[in-house]
Amino acid sequence: MQIAPRTGGPVPDVASLLARLAADGGRPRLTWYGDDGERVELSGAVLANWASKTVNLLVEEFDAGPGTRVVVDLPVHWRTAVWALAAWRTGATVAVPEASVAQPDVVVTDSPERWADGGAELVVVSLPALARRYDGDLPSGAIDAASAVMTYGDAIGWVPEVEPHQDALVTAGGAVGHKDLVPEPGAGARVLVDGRGAVADVLRHLLGVWAGGGSAVLTSASTAAELELDDARLARLLSTEQAQR
Repeated sequence: MQIAPRTGGPVPDVASLLARLAADGGRPRLTWYGDDGERVELSGAVLANWASKTVNLLVEEFDAGPGTRVVVDLPVHWRTAVWALAAWRTGATVAVPEASVAQPDVVVTDSPERWADGGAELVVVSLPALARRYDGDLPSGAIDAASAVMTYGDAIGWVPEVEPHQDALVTAGGAVGHKDLVPEPGAGARVLVDGRGAVADVLRHLLGVWAGGGSAVLTSASTAAELELDDARLARLLSTEQAQR
């Protein structure tokens, strides 16, 4: 499972990054360790496929593109990475809930009750890997991501052209444009990513890992806290995943 570095030079944007991931075949690029022992592994091709389906949903359902404000109200999770990648691929602006932004156009959330009266279009995400529908009451007009995403095509259809100087990511600390969104590539290693970080920070960390040809082992916040208190479990995980901290 060792990941060999494949940088191929700097990655200028998310579209280029997704193209590299799609061409990557079966190499693991994102391995998720969630609560209750859940483990999900996505190759580059599978990760790009999830993102492509989600791009098509955003464009077809919401006309997402440059100027569209998408609030991603999700915890650190592999599904959060997919939704952020898809929104960026359309040229939209991703904001975290703590950011000071104008009225969002779309809110992607696992807690629809927080947004039911907010006026934005709602996409409700079920986090468990095997979920096929949202296990709760959907607000009127909300889209159930678990059932909807899978109905969209594997290849990206028409998508607006990204405007490099528009905001890609907005947090309480400021904004990053599309042209600066993907950090300098990492070393191409397989690395453990602590899920206790801020969602925006974790997302950019993942972008840098993938840009460098590397692979991420991403933990939920509670799993990361458990690993910190159990050296033997941490050592087993690092050995099993051939990952480094």
